[in-house]
Amino acid sequence: MNTRKLSAGDIIDARCTRCKEVLNHRIVAMVEEKIVRVECNTCGGAHGYYPPPAAKAAKAPKKTAAGSSTKSPATPRSRKDPTEADRDEWAALRPNMETERAAAYAMDGKFRMNSLVNHSVFGIGVVKQIIPPNKMQVLFQDGKKLLRCQ
Repeated sequence: MNTRKLSAGDIIDARCTRCKEVLNHRIVAMVEEKIVRVECNTCGGAHGYYPPPAAKAAKAPKKTAAGSSTKSPATPRSRKDPTEADRDEWAALRPNMETERAAAYAMDGKFRMNSLVNHSVFGIGVVKQIIPPNKMQVLFQDGKKLLRCQ
């Protein structure tokens, strides 16, 4: 395989300090065989040469004196999507709701925890959290919403 030596004026990949990405650069200055200064072909900025980061190799788990690894094998955790968890919570609360007792939502209204709110767009909701000084988190069928209150 024939490898050509780099010289000033050649195009190489380097990390650009202005663009914050690995891009094509023109070599501006070299000291012996070491690249010292480059110019970005994208933004035109001249800066010191920063080589592209090397690909990281996967590390093997460390072994203990007994020969077993120090880390237990990773077991995948089942995580629920937050919106799915909100829908499940809504479905559990829905049968016990007395929707006729829901207070109409108004930004200047005062609400209590676990009280029902009737919003003109989102529908019936349950106040889950009061956030001082003037916000509340309400659980609707579509998920949790942050609303203004008194």
